[in-house]
Amino acid sequence: MSTRSGDLDPGLVSFLARTEHMSAAQLDHMVNHESGLPGVSEISSDVHDLLNKEPVDERAAQAVALFCYQAKKWIGAFAAALGGLDTLVFAGGIGENAPLIRERICEGLDFSGVELDRQCNARNAPLISPDAARVKVRVIRTDEELMIARSVARVLKLGLIPQALPRRAAR
Repeated sequence: MSTRSGDLDPGLVSFLARTEHMSAAQLDHMVNHESGLPGVSEISSDVHDLLNKEPVDERAAQAVALFCYQAKKWIGAFAAALGGLDTLVFAGGIGENAPLIRERICEGLDFSGVELDRQCNARNAPLISPDAARVKVRVIRTDEELMIARSVARVLKLGLIPQALPRRAAR
């Protein structure tokens, strides 16, 4: 989620409680709703807004760069833990709709076999790596609302949820 903080040092909780007099609820709100992209940029949690402002606003550029760096770092960590990659999947709002972000995340991962076909990436094709690439890089459409609804229905024992919920209009 673009408004979450990501990794936090465990000492931060007591530090903020002591120095900023933050309650657990305030800290929870800050790390889940006021951090991440809007916390760094002080502008927006919308990647498209930040990319548009990146050339003229250093904070927007820093937020985008940090986001891509963190994603790349986690891909590298998971690849090391798994002993390599067969497939890299981009999903969710940013993963499905931000070719420039996918490109920046994949830059420098060629040592692991990750390559992008720039034309396929630009048009959000399902496969955005060259056919001969060692690692397949895919864009997989997700219906996050449907997955949440199914999880809730399962927990509440409400039965099956239909295959698709009405989708919001794409931007």
